[in-house]
Amino acid sequence: MRVQKAYRPVFEDWLFHAVLPLAAYAILAISAFAAQSSARPALFLVGGATLVFLFVGIHNAWDAVTYHIFVNMPKERDDNQNRSDQ
Repeated sequence: MRVQKAYRPVFEDWLFHAVLPLAAYAILAISAFAAQSSARPALFLVGGATLVFLFVGIHNAWDAVTYHIFVNMPKERDDNQNRSDQ
């Protein structure tokens, strides 16, 4: 996200592409250590991390689709229209 120059990431991008997945992986690591002493709370941590991954995946897929529809498709339509006009 830092290398590309076409788009400057906003807070939401950093949250859903970096912070939340990192937090979910940290919760999974904590649950692995917690499972040794008490399995039931560790399973709730695994379930919580899974839900975070699910919502992050849905959000990122939705972002990708809306970007393609509202940014890429109008560019393609304009390019095709310019070619047909020539």
